[in-house]
This record gives sequence, structure tokens and C-alpha cells, in this order.
Amino acid sequence: MKAKLFDYIERDNFIYRLSGLTKLAGFFFMTFAVMFSYDIRFISCVFVFSLVLIRMADITFSQIRIMLLYVIIFLVINFVLTFLFSPLYGTEIYGTRHDLFSFGGRYVLTEEQLLYQITKTLKYASVVPLGIIFFLSTNPSEFAASVNRIGLPYKAAFAFSLTLRYFPDLIRDYENIAAAQQTRGLDLSKKEKVSRRMKNVMNIFIPLVFSTLDRIDTISNTMDLRGFGKGKKRSWYAARPLKKGDVVSIVLCAGVFVLSLCISVFINHSRFFNPFV
Repeated sequence: MKAKLFDYIERDNFIYRLSGLTKLAGFFFMTFAVMFSYDIRFISCVFVFSLVLIRMADITFSQIRIMLLYVIIFLVINFVLTFLFSPLYGTEIYGTRHDLFSFGGRYVLTEEQLLYQITKTLKYASVVPLGIIFFLSTNPSEFAASVNRIGLPYKAAFAFSLTLRYFPDLIRDYENIAAAQQTRGLDLSKKEKVSRRMKNVMNIFIPLVFSTLDRIDTISNTMDLRGFGKGKKRSWYAARPLKKGDVVSIVLCAGVFVLSLCISVFINHSRFFNPFV
């Protein structure tokens, strides 16, 4: 089921044993490192490293197949639109022009544009595995306890925890409502016209919104009855202290970010790697 996409499943490996705070810090450091640099050599290394982390986390392809499908569609659309709207942007960045193929008019594929677009696509693709690891390997309660310990107000931490927990429920509610609507004759198959299918999907979203609001109201009332928010502090049953592996992981990810800065400043003298000069 699609609801399993965001389900947290406990596993016994190095990635799952890391603190939620460690995984969040690592995600931010690695993401900033990739987004800052346009060096395809560095980004390729981060991409391979992120795939290794996926393997270490024992996350199966079947578990993330749907997510990867949407990501690939997004990357392809972004790649095409970038060329359609800025076919010569790469030549402006690198300051040279080496034509490969002409599609007519201003649409000329150059080596510079191809390098720029491949680098840009690889940047997005490198971040996706890191986000997958964070969402699928982080216990929401333990993560809330970790970020609260470093100073985030416990109300905000608890709200974030509820958000992570709600993703599977939201998808599950959508599937249940869609199944109920289809038994009443609502057609969501590919046989229906796109405009009609979009209208039918909207008929699912309306009860989904009301279901979500009802769930929010129930949770809010329950928390009020239990006196949530009355005190300045609270205890956490899922709190996990930082261990040696957490410290090493944070330092490693921070080192990757520093390496990204050093490559741009001292080697490339720019955010862009320019092999054309």
C-alpha cells in the first residue's frame, strides 16, 4: 500500500541507531553542501555516498518505488523546461560555447548547457536519498525529544512529530476514500479523460480535507484534556542521548560541507566547475 511509503519501521543497523538530531543535522549539512556547489565531480561523489547510505539503512526499492517514480518525473520535466526557457544559460555561466546540435532558432544544444543541466539534475537527485533516509529511519517521538533538548520549544517539536506521524495516516485515508468513491462509480482509471479524472480526484480531496480537520480537532481536544502546554518543560519517553557514532556522523557531514566551500573558493575559484577553460 502507498501508506507504507512514510511508515517508520524499526530496523537494527547503524543508520537507525543514530539520533534523529544527527540525521537532521547530517541532512542539512549534506544538502547545503550539494546546493552550494556546481562541481559535478563533488556532487557525483555525494550522490554515490547517499546511495551507499540508502543501502546501509536496508531501505528496499519496493518501499520507495512510488516516490522515486515521482522524483524521476520531476527531474525529467525540470530538465526539459530548463532547456526550453534558457537554452544558452550554460554558455553565459562558463563563458564559452561549443555547439553539439541545433533544434532550430535559438534552441542549440551546447556542451556548456548540457554540463549545467546534468549538474543541476544531479544536485536534486543527490538530495533525494538523504531525505528518504531521514523520513524513513527517524522515530518521530525520538526526533522530537532530540530537537527539544537542543533548545527548540517542546510544542514545536511535538507538532513536528505529529506531522511525521500523520503522513501515513493521510495517505491511508486517501486510499480508503478513493476506494469508497470508486465503489459508487467514480472512475480514476486511465480510461477516463484527464480533465474528468482531475475532477474525480477533487471529489476525493473534499472529504479528505474534512477528515483531516476532524482528526486535528480530536487530537487538539485530547491534548487540552491532558493539560498539554501548561508547563514550561516536559519529559520524553523516547529521548536518546548522543553517542560516539552520532558525533562522528555530524563531524563527517560538517566536513563534507566545509569541503564543498573549500573546493569552490580555493580550487574552482567559483561555485561552478569549468572544464572549458
